[in-house]
Amino acid sequence: MDPVIVVGAGPVGLALALALTRHDVPVLVLDEGSGAYEPRPARTTVLSPDSAAFARRLLGPSFPAAGIRWTAWRTIRRRQTPRREETGDEAPLHLPQHELVHGLRAALAASGLARIETGCRLHALEQDADGVTAYTREPAAPRPGAGTSWRGSHLVGCDGARSTVRKLLDVRFPGRTAVERHAVAALRTELPWPGEAVLYRGPRGGEALARPLPDGIWRIDWLLPPRGDLVTPEALVSRIRDTLATWCGEIPPYELLDTGVHTVHHRLARRWRSGRVFLAGDAAHLLGTLGAHELDEGLRDASNLSWKLALTRHHGAPEALLDSYQAERRLAVGARLRAADQALPLVRAAGPWPTVRRSLLPGAGRGQESLLTDGHLGRGPLGAPPGYAHSPLTPPAGEASAAVGTLPGEPVEDVPVTAPDGTAAQLRERLGGDLLVVLVAPGTGVWDRRHWLGAGLMPRLAAAVAALPVPAELLVTEDYPGAAAHTVLMVRPDGHLVAAMPGVDPAELHACADTVRGGGGSGDGAARAGDGAVPGETGTEENGGAEEDGGAAAARDGTGGGGSAGPGAPETAAPTAADGVYPARGTPR
Repeated sequence: MDPVIVVGAGPVGLALALALTRHDVPVLVLDEGSGAYEPRPARTTVLSPDSAAFARRLLGPSFPAAGIRWTAWRTIRRRQTPRREETGDEAPLHLPQHELVHGLRAALAASGLARIETGCRLHALEQDADGVTAYTREPAAPRPGAGTSWRGSHLVGCDGARSTVRKLLDVRFPGRTAVERHAVAALRTELPWPGEAVLYRGPRGGEALARPLPDGIWRIDWLLPPRGDLVTPEALVSRIRDTLATWCGEIPPYELLDTGVHTVHHRLARRWRSGRVFLAGDAAHLLGTLGAHELDEGLRDASNLSWKLALTRHHGAPEALLDSYQAERRLAVGARLRAADQALPLVRAAGPWPTVRRSLLPGAGRGQESLLTDGHLGRGPLGAPPGYAHSPLTPPAGEASAAVGTLPGEPVEDVPVTAPDGTAAQLRERLGGDLLVVLVAPGTGVWDRRHWLGAGLMPRLAAAVAALPVPAELLVTEDYPGAAAHTVLMVRPDGHLVAAMPGVDPAELHACADTVRGGGGSGDGAARAGDGAVPGETGTEENGGAEEDGGAAAARDGTGGGGSAGPGAPETAAPTAADGVYPARGTPR
């Protein structure tokens, strides 16, 4: 059978390809570049715990050791520290992006199911009932006809903000250009807060963010006017020295390793699926303001789509399963963009009145800092992992449902589990394969598994799991938040709760599993996802902004890291929910 074609070899494309190989799906990666990925110390990525766990499952022992989890989050305002939070085990992971890409490439090469073709520039696509044909040529080829054709069962465009796949599908990409600009520097020095991430807010609206990396390296980001002048090397060095002097009392010794300017755009593709072709990562969305971790959403795309493509390939799932990718992910990213647009006027408002308001109204500054803290720490509407309560794959709550601390469609808690063979692990470590069925059975931890395998509900539950329409793994946990004894949880391969049931009901288990494979409803989720068009949608920029700004070049491979300085992009009107740029809340448009 033909492989799945992945266009683009940035972190999202490589992660999707590797996730597919973990499901025994062969993959062909078409890389327009040479295969080299330049190390850039100023191009780093921050992964929330769920995205870091996904990457760790893919890479195993080869997961990059060059990352660091912040020990605390500190906010400094006017030389005071109004907020400091210990981050604990759920701290974001900060690592150089080239380390992640190199690890993904190495794991993909070792998988035995993947092939990476470099120097392949896509210029045409054809679809039929059986697959997709991609036509490529070398970047320097004089004419489109001088190239190669590649055949695949499906194709996923992970080719960044300037996606050729998206253009060939004629999918619009509306949104806002140059929402934020940041000057970026990576330097080796000693700061007063080892291991902590620090948000500094100056007396005149200046803002800087310092995040640690191993070996005494820090990435520092300075908020710039969205459409200000170019940042010259001399101006950036002056900014570095002034900042270090303010923070340390004097300028400490430092080694400047890398610099750049990163421009953030807000865009959301109208459609994420067209037949056998999909969009993921920066080809489908651009975001990253107020601390949002942009690569998180791309990796969540990969986690969501990979198991659905695999289930379709191996078990002939209905089309509704693949439709649900757009219904779930576009709604989730649209909600994130909408939350950022609503928060930006509060956090970034300029001028005399906002300054006076912040100084006079009690708690105004704290409210802004809470929003920024939530975004950077992966909490709340700006940062928390999404839920898919409105997904066509989430069964309606019925009499057979049990109340637990996680709502259907939400990410499950990471609890200790035991497999029937006695293997102990965390629930998050067992994701990424088959469907999971988890029995909450207090006391099993002190039993010999030979006893509890044949006791109580286990024989009946094991038989019900074996009869499901899709492969599933049976696990046991002693406790789950909010769950009574003998509660049965069904969990998707990407870690979202399907349903919780009070005991073993084979018919209910079968119905839930059938819904997960896209067979439990009418499949109208994709129709609701549609192309996102809303009446009255005029005045929003459709495609041009990310193309015209030099800072978006870094987004081409899903980096979102420190791009190169470039001229500000054209001004566009800020869209609102009425403009239809983002789907309305609660409706998977």
